[in-house]
Amino acid sequence: MMQSIFKKLRLFRKKDDGNITVEFVVMVPMFLTFMLGAVEIGITTIRASILERALDETVRHVRLNTGTAPTHADLKTMICQFNVVPECESNLRLEMLVRDVRNWEDLPATYACTDASTAILPMSEYSFGMDNDLVVLRACAKYDPIFPNAIFGASLSTDAAGDASLTAMSAFVQEPR
Repeated sequence: MMQSIFKKLRLFRKKDDGNITVEFVVMVPMFLTFMLGAVEIGITTIRASILERALDETVRHVRLNTGTAPTHADLKTMICQFNVVPECESNLRLEMLVRDVRNWEDLPATYACTDASTAILPMSEYSFGMDNDLVVLRACAKYDPIFPNAIFGASLSTDAAGDASLTAMSAFVQEPR
């Protein structure tokens, strides 16, 4: 009885019919995880680049049109023309901070962002400043990660609604009027 069991085990060990299956089962989940992470990183990078570009174009427009002071809604509309994130008007939050270059005060470390799980808050600070003031425009856009449970999507810091944030900052000097 024992001899027949050992003989069958010996024959089983010599066969190599299922070797590729073992490699497949081990490697495919790892490969798919890296592929999903690469897609998530790529799309997040594209969105961050678009947000930076939109903010730079908006600041350029504000700098060149010194006779007018756009409203908060105008700035949001200018940034959202670039299709930064889905539902941009409700997922984008702006801060305009005036800083004196000669008496520098550090910017707050945390960005003001929207949170879909709470009530919508207005812009935290909005001021174009006086002539020759340095104005810092900071933007925070929220978006849904495509693969929130994949390797990169799970490492993103998200709010209670599961939205990740993209941030960008640009500065300009308010020209004399």
